[in-house]
Amino acid sequence: QVQLVESGGGLVQPGGSLRLSCEAFGSIGSIHAMAWYRQAPGKQRELVAGISRDGSTNYVDSVKGRFTISIDNAKNTVYLQMYSLKAEDTAVYYCHLWGTAYWGQGTQVTVSS
Repeated sequence: QVQLVESGGGLVQPGGSLRLSCEAFGSIGSIHAMAWYRQAPGKQRELVAGISRDGSTNYVDSVKGRFTISIDNAKNTVYLQMYSLKAEDTAVYYCHLWGTAYWGQGTQVTVSS
């Protein structure tokens, strides 16, 4: 059993920044890749960013240059640093252990003045 525990969401003004964390607990074995997804009200869940164990990354076009995903393999933790936040970044953000059925519980990010 694996548990993914997210933290770091909240309310921020446009142009602000937040850092999300997701720590993996349990029978993880070797993490190959992790990812952050988000789901805004009335929209489908979308992949925001992914990172493999060797550090290679990918991002959805709308966050390139503003978000940075990183991983601390020793801590089994993945981070999402978000800068220059926009109203359209408002969503529930979920972390996901790639290639498995494991998801975090979600953390709300609200960008509003």
